[in-house]
Amino acid sequence: MITIILLALAGAVIAAVVGTVWYMPQTPMGKLHMKYLGFDKLSKEEQDQKIAEAKPHMWKTYLAQIALSFLTAFATVFIILMSMRNGVTLGLALGFVALNWLCFVVPTVGSSILWGNCDPKLAWKKFFSDSLSVLVTLLLVSLLASLFV
Repeated sequence: MITIILLALAGAVIAAVVGTVWYMPQTPMGKLHMKYLGFDKLSKEEQDQKIAEAKPHMWKTYLAQIALSFLTAFATVFIILMSMRNGVTLGLALGFVALNWLCFVVPTVGSSILWGNCDPKLAWKKFFSDSLSVLVTLLLVSLLASLFV
């Protein structure tokens, strides 16, 4: 059990790194996310002000996201380790993770966009960006976990 917890903690860190890189302002996904948040409609001064206001509380946001990512990583690590320890191949175990992504993450992200007042021009791009970000994270966590079977 300690292996699962430690790997889930590592997975939460992987999720933070992927999310940070995925949504950084220099990436296409980051630019899309900033547009989704309405940052593109703000002046440079207004953007700087919003960033300055958010900075003091950013550690709380990251901490909350790490906790949420830990739960996802825990389930992913559990699926990979238990599957492979019971004779399932890595390919099939990754299929289990991908099926969980398809059945739980994709509908949740889709619902969030459908009901979240997303600009219709951005909806599909945002849907694919957010869904694929999670898939990349899950696959990286899965590959890490597979090294410890």
